[in-house]
Amino acid sequence: MKKLSLCLFALSLLLLTHAQRKTTAGIPINNDESKVPAYSLPELLVLENGKKVKDTKTWQSQRRPEILRLFESEQFGKAPKTREVSFDVFEQGTTTLDGKAIRRQVTIYFTSDTSKHKADLLMYLPTKATTPAPLFLRISFSANSVFINDPGIKEGMIWTREGERIPASEGRMRSPFVLEKFIDEGFAVATLYYGDIEPDFKGGVEHGIRSHFFNEDQNYPAPDEWGAISAWAWGLGGVMDYLETDKDINAQKVALHGVSRLGKTVLWTGAIDERFGMIIASCSGEGGAAISRRQYGETIAHMIHPTRYYYQFAGNRAKYAFDPNTSPIDAHMLVSLIAPRPLLLQTGDTDYWSDPKGEFDAAVAAAPVYELFGKKGLETTQWPAAGTPILNDLGYFMHSGGHGTVPEDYDVYIDFMKLHFLGR
Repeated sequence: MKKLSLCLFALSLLLLTHAQRKTTAGIPINNDESKVPAYSLPELLVLENGKKVKDTKTWQSQRRPEILRLFESEQFGKAPKTREVSFDVFEQGTTTLDGKAIRRQVTIYFTSDTSKHKADLLMYLPTKATTPAPLFLRISFSANSVFINDPGIKEGMIWTREGERIPASEGRMRSPFVLEKFIDEGFAVATLYYGDIEPDFKGGVEHGIRSHFFNEDQNYPAPDEWGAISAWAWGLGGVMDYLETDKDINAQKVALHGVSRLGKTVLWTGAIDERFGMIIASCSGEGGAAISRRQYGETIAHMIHPTRYYYQFAGNRAKYAFDPNTSPIDAHMLVSLIAPRPLLLQTGDTDYWSDPKGEFDAAVAAAPVYELFGKKGLETTQWPAAGTPILNDLGYFMHSGGHGTVPEDYDVYIDFMKLHFLGR
């Protein structure tokens, strides 16, 4: 745990130093709240024809689909609507954690060609469960064999930034996730490596799932087609396809968690796939839960620069790089697409690059949609201090520190899951 804290501290210092620079990719950075420009957000509860949304039926049948289409074409990109998924449960159940849990490992094949485009799902099920267990599902930057310290885990392969695929043990070692807290509360835990779906670098598209769907003369998605974030979200839909078949998992109570770009990913996954019962998005920032129009910390222009992360988004996202006010969407609309399901936005008070206040403001602006369903939004417009969780149906929590998840955040996740999945 000490090693994990030190690693996260070092990462936070790196990101803080990055945020204090004057430019990134030659583009100015604003970390001064007094220099946030005036802006107005697109209306949430007004249809494109100008009529107001006054009930959940109109939201679900008309307004929500309008917003979803805009995010598909203008930010994340359209993905195929179908999958040819199959599964191989190569480890059905091995008792571990001193008898507390049963380990299960599954290979999920995303196409009919089982030689590629596949991901390994690692699961731990509480042995004391007498009914299907709610699940904490994390999409991870780490291969399964690195994420959790257990010699029985199949060693995964990872991608280097140079485009080489190597055994996970030869790559960067990370402090293992401690899963007993979840198991002790009766929650199952599962994880998978995001690079198994699509590698996370500029040329990754040729190795990932998107290339499988290219036309014969195509080598890159069209401007309104899926970026890497949409590809990761599409793959998570395949994971849910499997979970619905697993009799030991309550597939209606799956809490999906991701950090940073994977925080953006889980938000988009929850938007396009309403089977996920809860979303926990950590430090999702620009392109996730932070208001783009604030022009604070990382901006659209920083993200889509050719030297950075343009490949994670639809090409159309570049249209709004230097004037996000021209975009028909913003983060509060993405947050609203999770309603009425529980959503927790977790961040850090010194994660200036990801704009923790911008995430709070988006949640405030999205609250009317939750309230339309009779659910609780944040119920405050006062930005809370670090260490003060708001665990309503729409939740917000900011730890003291920087980017990512620190050990005490997991206690808040568990409390959020207990409240909304177990009613306690």
